[in-house]
Formats: sequence, structure tokens, C-alpha cells
Amino acid sequence: MNLARVFPRKTNASPDDELAFFDEPELLMPPIDEVHISVTFTYDIPRAEKLARAWESVAPVKIGGPALGDPSGDFIPGRYLKKGYVITSRGCPNKCWFCDVPKREGRKIRELPLTEGFNLLDSNILACSDDHIKKVFKMLGDSGKRIQLTGGLEAARLKPWHVALLWEARPDRLYFAYDEPEDLEPLIEAGKMLNYADFTRHHLRCYVLIGIPGDTFEAAEKRILEAWSAGFLPMAMLWKNKAGDSTEAWREFQGLWAQPPIVRARIKRQYCAR
Repeated sequence: MNLARVFPRKTNASPDDELAFFDEPELLMPPIDEVHISVTFTYDIPRAEKLARAWESVAPVKIGGPALGDPSGDFIPGRYLKKGYVITSRGCPNKCWFCDVPKREGRKIRELPLTEGFNLLDSNILACSDDHIKKVFKMLGDSGKRIQLTGGLEAARLKPWHVALLWEARPDRLYFAYDEPEDLEPLIEAGKMLNYADFTRHHLRCYVLIGIPGDTFEAAEKRILEAWSAGFLPMAMLWKNKAGDSTEAWREFQGLWAQPPIVRARIKRQYCAR
């Protein structure tokens, strides 16, 4: 079956094959039997609905995805994510107020059949069983590719044996998060373990959540610098409401702290010299 997948927005993780589309159908189209409109962000739902209407003339259309609260099934490589991007588990046992994963996929981790890839997007891989984690890290290490764990690692769950396996796999990028005040101490401890294993800020990235209700520029900058002090290269992640709204001031602030080269230069120029 020729399955067209249509996405209202293109990201680095979007599929790039000939049946992946990001707009309304063109005049000359390959044979298509069914169309899936995949929506990741709630603020893309209106555009997704418009695309669904436009594609009805091509083939039967189904619309779904995380933004619509659809529970995810087994992972099919290359269907809704670019080949090489892989998910090996669903769900998360945490109850972060800003995250819909536990509501959509459940708080009980469901480990999926392992498929090959080099960019891991699991919501919380370290919440999986020890055996699953070992198999996943080995799979990544055996890929022969530039390994990234962009789904993120929860600092509070990181253990020395995880670090040992990561050292063997030699990932190019490890991503962590500093979302709430209680994340700081685990982040500091994770930085110590990883730095001891010769991981540096080249490898270690930390998304710092900014712009949440009640946040200030001063408080956000303080968290960014704390992530740097813990051994990570911080990158500001701007909170948005369900409609995707944020203020212009917070968007400008994020622009100062989002791109790694700019962040690195900014911190060294303005703060390390003090």
C-alpha cells in the first residue's frame, strides 16, 4: 500500500522519502492509497484539519498524532520519523505538569520490540528495565552512526553503570533537561559522573525550560548559568500554551540562549571573564 504521510510542519525528525508531504497535494502525484495527517503540536491542529480536507480528493484520509491525544502503538521505522530515528519505549512514570506523555501513553513504561537506529527519542529511556536499557545502548553503539539521545536522559535516574555503557557506545550528543528547581541537584550529580567519564559540553546538552507562568528573565538566566556550571551546554526551551502562544519578549530572550554557538560565545564573553 502506498501510504502518504502529511505533516503540518517540517522538523529535523520529519521523514524525507517521496511519500512524505508538508503541504497540499500537487498536480502530479504518485499513486497513493491512503493519507495519514500526523499532528505533533496542538497549535498545528487547525492547519492539519485544512490539509486533511485538501487531501480528501487524493485518497481516504486519517488524521491523528500526539496533538490529538492518540496513544502510540509499536514503532514503525521511517513512517512518521526520519529513518535512523528510533523509539524503543512508550510512556513515562513522572507527573510533570507541562508534559502530556503520561496522559497519552501512560505512566507505566511499555518496552517495544527493538528496531535499529542511531537517534533515540524515547520519552524516558532510563525508566525502562535494566535489560532493555542494555540492549538499546548496545544497539546504538553497534549502529556505526553518529549517535544522539535527543529524547533526553533523566538526570535523577542516571547511574554509574549507565555512564559506563554510554562511554562504550560513544554518543555524540546526550540531552538532559532542567525544567523545575528540583532538577538542579540531580543535574549536578549527573554532570560529575559524565565529566569523570570524559564527556564534555561537546557531548552534553541541557534544555532549560523558560517562560513558564511566573518566570522572569533573571530567574531563567540563572537556571541557564546553573546548567552551564553543572557541565552542560544549556539551550533555552520556550514554554508555550496549548495555542502555541508566547510573548515577543520571551521569544527574543530565547533567541539569545537557544543556538549552541551563540550560547557558548555569550557565556564565555559575558560571564566566564568575571
